[in-house]
Amino acid sequence: MNTNDQAVRRDGRTVELVYRATTADMAQALRARDAHTAAGRRRRWAFPAAGTFGIGVGLLVTVTDGTVSGAPLGLVAAGVLLWVITLFGPRLQARAFRGLLEKSGETRAVIDGSGALLTAASCEVRVGWAAQPRYVETADTFVMLSDDKRAVAMTVLPKRGIQAPADADGLRALLDTHLRRL
Repeated sequence: MNTNDQAVRRDGRTVELVYRATTADMAQALRARDAHTAAGRRRRWAFPAAGTFGIGVGLLVTVTDGTVSGAPLGLVAAGVLLWVITLFGPRLQARAFRGLLEKSGETRAVIDGSGALLTAASCEVRVGWAAQPRYVETADTFVMLSDDKRAVAMTVLPKRGIQAPADADGLRALLDTHLRRL
């Protein structure tokens, strides 16, 4: 009998998910995390503002001076880069996880009264409710988040992995019971 069996007996409610995590899941989770952390919210307005400023100043100097030189082009390039990070940052970050997601293969997640037990090809991880005390629901995922400033730790639970349609409500109820919904 493993620790998960004991937890199921204690609480009685359990939801199982079986899925292969994708970069789309990860990108959606990263966007949700950014929307619910101070650092992410700052980045969502500061990067476009600085990018627009850099592009504007770089173009203004180029137009008024009449010559194309290094500094104005550098400002334009930096501004464009900030806009690319703003628009595609979560997708680019998620792509960095592609190899790890492919290696992990199919994941089985069991959510019960003691937390989440995730089992993949090369690892098994138990995430207690205290480790990630908040969650956010997106269109396709439930994302459990740590409560540090940047929510560095997160667990992504894709809805497509839910075994029975009624289990979506059961998972939501379990998360609402043990975590703070954002």
